[in-house]
Amino acid sequence: MTLLGLAVSGRGVVAPDTPVLRADDDALLRGRAAFETLRVYGGRPFRLEAHLGRLAGSALRLGLEPVPAAELEELSVLALAEAGRDEAVLRLYWTAGSVGLALVSELPDGLEELRGRGLRLAALLGPLAEAPWLLGGVKSTSYAVNMAAIDEARRRGADDAVFVSPDGIVLEGPTTNLWWRRGETLFTPSLELGILAGVTRATLLELAALPVVEGAFQLAELAAADEAFTSSSVREVVPVVELDGRPIPAGPTSAALQSALRAAARG
Repeated sequence: MTLLGLAVSGRGVVAPDTPVLRADDDALLRGRAAFETLRVYGGRPFRLEAHLGRLAGSALRLGLEPVPAAELEELSVLALAEAGRDEAVLRLYWTAGSVGLALVSELPDGLEELRGRGLRLAALLGPLAEAPWLLGGVKSTSYAVNMAAIDEARRRGADDAVFVSPDGIVLEGPTTNLWWRRGETLFTPSLELGILAGVTRATLLELAALPVVEGAFQLAELAAADEAFTSSSVREVVPVVELDGRPIPAGPTSAALQSALRAAARG
């Protein structure tokens, strides 16, 4: 990640190599910090208010001080101005030591190539809604399990993971929400399962031309889909072409929703 702009609460814009956290901040010691990642289109963060709202919810679950939304929004403006990029990634952090950060970086390489070839997924055991102390649905900097899941998926010859419950219910990806189509209906796991309330997920619910059913679905239903895809702020909509080594057909819905998402973001 190439850091293009950095702004810190109480200090404003600072050089990317400037120390910004105390060594005893629990964000560093124990991973007690909340964060949000969002995409910037035409110099504007997409759905910033929704991301700040989710950041506040994560901070509450983590027992942090209330998120100063107005200050973080101002830090975002400063960091984006410093970065000087119309297309970028914005990350917001709120730490246990009450430090707010806005980081702007370049978009990852290869996003359109990945969208073109599609994702291969491997199913792995994930966090459970009935165990709220595992912080399902919270975006915290304790992200080691998510990254380990991606590493394990790659060891299995896949690109990414899909988390499932012990009884085979589809949950989410380490950094994505899951969708699939059967016939003329879209399906996606319910937030009641303890998954992340994706901002892009909510946007696609608004944009979808087909009816959407949210619920608890077995992995076999995803495997038998007419098409499948993931959604996330940075990757946007990416088709899924394989699950545990078994192919999933390509289809038109993911491309249509990707186009609709781009239009909404740039509108």
